[in-house]
Amino acid sequence: MPGSLVGAQITSETKEVPENQPVDIPCLAYSSHWSNPRIEWKFQKGSSLVLFYYGGQLTEPYKTRVQFSRTMIHFTTVTRADTGKYICEVVGDNSQIAKSEVNLIVQVPPSKPVAHVPTSATIGSKALLRCTEMDGSPPPTFQWYKNSMLMPIDPKTSLSFRNSSYTLDPTTGVLTFEPVSSFDTGDYYCEASNNVGSPQRSEAIHMEASEVNVGGIVAAVVVLLMVLALAAFGIWFAYTRGFFSKRRDTTGKKVIYSQPSHRSEGEFKQTSSFLV
Repeated sequence: MPGSLVGAQITSETKEVPENQPVDIPCLAYSSHWSNPRIEWKFQKGSSLVLFYYGGQLTEPYKTRVQFSRTMIHFTTVTRADTGKYICEVVGDNSQIAKSEVNLIVQVPPSKPVAHVPTSATIGSKALLRCTEMDGSPPPTFQWYKNSMLMPIDPKTSLSFRNSSYTLDPTTGVLTFEPVSSFDTGDYYCEASNNVGSPQRSEAIHMEASEVNVGGIVAAVVVLLMVLALAAFGIWFAYTRGFFSKRRDTTGKKVIYSQPSHRSEGEFKQTSSFLV
């Protein structure tokens, strides 16, 4: 798909290859009409950008895995880590600039996904079910099953699911019930597929949709009030029995202290007394 950016010719394409297989990535920017062009390769994955071929040499760790020519680079074998964008930039002697990009997708079958399903959900509330898978390339899409029956994207299109209110995102694998109904009780599992290898299914998990237990809540409140009432009665009883009054002398004896009387200097007399 030709185009232009700051005077440079740009082409782009996508290639898919199974894991552990060889692959050739062409440098479509190269032109044989240019004399002594300078060629650079870059590898971009997400926000990371690294030099792949620079200054006439392959960088580590590609030296032992890749063969370079002016028109392409050749991988003897690829792994899932090689998935990303390969950018070839060519600069001619007359400042001609050309750039080509190849999006390489290393095909990896999905692994067994994991279904995250709540074991219980309250009728009238919101319930979130998630399906996760970490290995598939390209990223897989997801389907959900209830009691071994495939759930359609729109429940209103199926007689079997029209009494349920849910949304299903096949890209993220998120299944949302809002609100949960009694019909939603069942065994749920998810399936991941990306057209590479066989689809993989998770273990089934049972979700029970139930009403709010009003009787249990009332009973808990009654028990709590009884405990508080007993505690209040205990405090009142202890107070009436004097357990919260000031501590008395345990001997029960009175202590009388008289102020010392005037005494002359140098003369000692017992001027105070204790009467028991």
